[in-house]
Amino acid sequence: MQFTAKEICVLLNGELEGNPDETVFTLSKIEEGVRGSLSFLSNPKYEPYLYTTEASVVIVNKNLQPERQVNTTLIKVDDAYSAFSVLLERYNQIKLNKSGIEQPSFIHPSATMGDQCYVGAFAYIGANARIGKNVKIYPQVYIGDNVTIDDNSTLFSGSKIYSDCTIGKHVIIHSGAVIGSDGFGFAPQADGSYNKVAQIGNVIIEDHVEVGSNTSIDRATIGSTVIRKGVKLDNLIQIAHNVEVGNNTVIASQSGISGSTKVGEQCIIGGQVGIVGHISIARGSQINAKSGISKSITEENKQWNGLPVSPFRDSLKMQAVWKKGSKNWNSFSRISNKLHPNLPKDFVLVGFLNTFAFKFF
Repeated sequence: MQFTAKEICVLLNGELEGNPDETVFTLSKIEEGVRGSLSFLSNPKYEPYLYTTEASVVIVNKNLQPERQVNTTLIKVDDAYSAFSVLLERYNQIKLNKSGIEQPSFIHPSATMGDQCYVGAFAYIGANARIGKNVKIYPQVYIGDNVTIDDNSTLFSGSKIYSDCTIGKHVIIHSGAVIGSDGFGFAPQADGSYNKVAQIGNVIIEDHVEVGSNTSIDRATIGSTVIRKGVKLDNLIQIAHNVEVGNNTVIASQSGISGSTKVGEQCIIGGQVGIVGHISIARGSQINAKSGISKSITEENKQWNGLPVSPFRDSLKMQAVWKKGSKNWNSFSRISNKLHPNLPKDFVLVGFLNTFAFKFF
């Protein structure tokens, strides 16, 4: 699909400098621009490319004052990065604007479908499923019995939604994600074996949530595992049964949350964070990558780091202390060996630790 510079300028409410009839049909980085492409410049570091790029149209900030002649058409806006993100979203909507039901696919006779839906080949939609308007279900998606998917949601190829789960509006679920698989519940027996505890709850995903590829969200034992409005989950995340994740929380890849833990609103959780079960994380908590959370965090809007987790600045101070201590250990050990060559190593270590603790604590 082609657009003129004038059409893009009107969409972005910008100011045009150059040829209003310049046509673009693809997007590019400014350093890789070719004729017919649209690019943007927001980082001053990339300004030299503005004078050499072959992109037909470039979106720039209004306060930009070119140092040399520019050979491309410019669209000036208040924030070039935000404006370009608007175009990316519009481009993505056009690219993914599919409709109709492909064959072979299976839709149970008792399932209901809203208008303008897309169902890709080899998709399965179970009994009593309720699919809203403009829902996109890509090939090889599995939707179990009694599932509800609200308007304008997208399920990419290979995602699986187990029975009885509820998906809200404008939700995006990426390939390989599994929603509603059994929680990890097993009862230990006297003989050392384990009996499976039936997981009869479901998963509720509210509006405007995005779930990354190969992420797994377990159904509740009883009740619901709940992902609140606006949550963004990266790829390869494990969320266990009966967990609740608060509004607008973001979680990075390879993190895991154990059962029945409650994560507050607007938290930021880095990659490979591990959180034990049956605790709560206060609103606005920021948890650094690879941290381990073994007890509840009750103070709101604080940064945390380490294993076990501690306040972020405290953890940095401790790292600095131990780094300095490791350097001093070699010197302390050499001096001790010269003064007392037959002294046991345990005594040397105790002496160093006492000296170190007295100096720094």
